[in-house]
Amino acid sequence: MLPIVQIVHREGIIDLGWGHPDPDLLPVEALRRAANAALARYGAAALAYGAERGPGPLLEWICGRLAQTDARPPDPAEALVLAGASQALDLLCTLVTRPGDIVLVESPTYHLAVRILRDHPLELVPTPVDAGGLDVDALAALLGRLARDGKRPRMLYFVPTYHNPTGVCMDLPRRQALAGLAAEAGLLLVEDDVYRELSHDVPAPPSVWSIARPGVVARIGSFSKSLAPGLRLGYLTADAALTSRIIGGGMLDSGGGVNPLVALTVAELCAAGDFEAIVMRLRAAYRERRDALASGLRQHLPPGCRFTVPRGGFFQWVELPDALDAADLLPRAEAAGVSYIPGARFHLAAARPGALRLSFSLYPPALLAEAAHRLGQAIGAALQ
Repeated sequence: MLPIVQIVHREGIIDLGWGHPDPDLLPVEALRRAANAALARYGAAALAYGAERGPGPLLEWICGRLAQTDARPPDPAEALVLAGASQALDLLCTLVTRPGDIVLVESPTYHLAVRILRDHPLELVPTPVDAGGLDVDALAALLGRLARDGKRPRMLYFVPTYHNPTGVCMDLPRRQALAGLAAEAGLLLVEDDVYRELSHDVPAPPSVWSIARPGVVARIGSFSKSLAPGLRLGYLTADAALTSRIIGGGMLDSGGGVNPLVALTVAELCAAGDFEAIVMRLRAAYRERRDALASGLRQHLPPGCRFTVPRGGFFQWVELPDALDAADLLPRAEAAGVSYIPGARFHLAAARPGALRLSFSLYPPALLAEAAHRLGQAIGAALQ
């Protein structure tokens, strides 16, 4: 039988490389009820080509939800429904950039977003991050160097909220500085905001989109993390001119919007009040898992290791002692029964090899504690 899911489980290995939700946390029954309700309410219309911008009930709910979780809600003309963050990024590359354009990318950053960017003939330039996220001063210096060379970047891709892979959350003053710098430079910020709902301690700061001048930011949201990745459903908020350009493009015109039946199903789920309950359950589960992994790392990692304790999202970033290379360590770790993604994979260019990303989303607390124990053993053996 051919596989139906992306993930591959290897016997005996707790694989913290997968940034996937635990199947036991997915809201199967709530989505089943919502699908039945959508078909009962809309009948054949739910199975037809949909509105290019997305179904009105879901767009209205998204705008209302962002009024609660962000600094300002979008006007419906500033929002549209898409098939998740990946399609949103690909569409922006297709419609906003031209071959040879310079696109700035955090380094480190979400490695699969880099793959999408590289599917387009763009010149990708790394932009430094520090302990607070994207380094705005370093970005200003980079923009100055590029300007002196007669080069003007078109876009910057970044993950300011519960960063993938580091888990860092950019504070409000830095977000404001970034929004101002981008406005001055005529730089489109592409804000990957898919972890906004998954705050573990305090609510997420306002998105850069919500505090920036219209036209400066295109913000990508998703239901993959807050409901289920198999929905392939997300949204974009941007100025009305950009959203109109996207819905006027060939893909949404030809397809009649994106996933109309799924979008209406999610709209029914949200209207029934199930979304809030699901998100609260996810926050509690991921908080417990984050804490279990962090406690295990504190207990078992040898001296010289450092790691983040994120306030949201899926990921912890571990920095190894200087003597170790995360890629070289990986076979030893897997022999001990634990796996991860080496940090170098999240950089555009050569980077310090002694870092790695761990995801705590897939496994229950007891297995995460055991994974930390196995990782500590592998690192300790490599240091001997």
